[in-house]
Amino acid sequence: MMDDQALLRYSRHIMLDEVDIDGQQRLLDARALIVGAGGLGSPVALYLAAAGVGHLTIADADTVELSNLQRQIAHQNADIGRNKAVSASDSMAALNPQCEITAIEHHLSEAELATLAATFDVVLDCTDRFSSRYAINVACQAAGVALVSGAAIRFSGQLAVFDPRDVKSPCYACLYPPGEGGDEAPSCADSGVIAPLVGVIGAFQALEAVKLLSGAGQVHRGLSTFDGLRGTWRHFQVPRDPACPVCGPR
Repeated sequence: MMDDQALLRYSRHIMLDEVDIDGQQRLLDARALIVGAGGLGSPVALYLAAAGVGHLTIADADTVELSNLQRQIAHQNADIGRNKAVSASDSMAALNPQCEITAIEHHLSEAELATLAATFDVVLDCTDRFSSRYAINVACQAAGVALVSGAAIRFSGQLAVFDPRDVKSPCYACLYPPGEGGDEAPSCADSGVIAPLVGVIGAFQALEAVKLLSGAGQVHRGLSTFDGLRGTWRHFQVPRDPACPVCGPR
């Protein structure tokens, strides 16, 4: 039950017919796993904490570097050299001390992901490597947990939600079959990225997670890409691949 302070903090959510008190209470009771505390993970973490998602876990093995501060807004200059998950969790707690926040300071193995995914209501993939994305996807499919995926490079971003509970929903491997890209995706370190782009994509990831957890609206389907130079979105309906090695037998 929310006290007066909580009712005031979340009043702008509660005013929305699609959320109301029941939806906000679902957010407070929810558990979300954020994998990656960099450019995408920063806005995701801050918005989910601000929205009142009650139990948040954020995982990242990297440390904050000066070049990160151009876009990774969960970290400050004083955080250089600190673990990103710890730094981000401090920012989340400063924004909303009512959230229960756990920082995981190491890279999650496939076995850990398989165990962890089943304990959460939603998982947000904020990583930048194919190997991590595939492992997260496999864990979420096996656990039957919705996965909100984002990516950003240069001026281009993409957003997708993969929900094993939806028989029409594809999984990440339907879009990008394993073995067709290796782990050689271009990185921000190699190719650059415009600072606000990760905020745009991360904010949309957070929005989809909030809708999933609160029950508001209709969850995103298919794949959406964003062209930051033109400010335009394109949406693609992507069917589930019945021959997919991950979700095909679902």
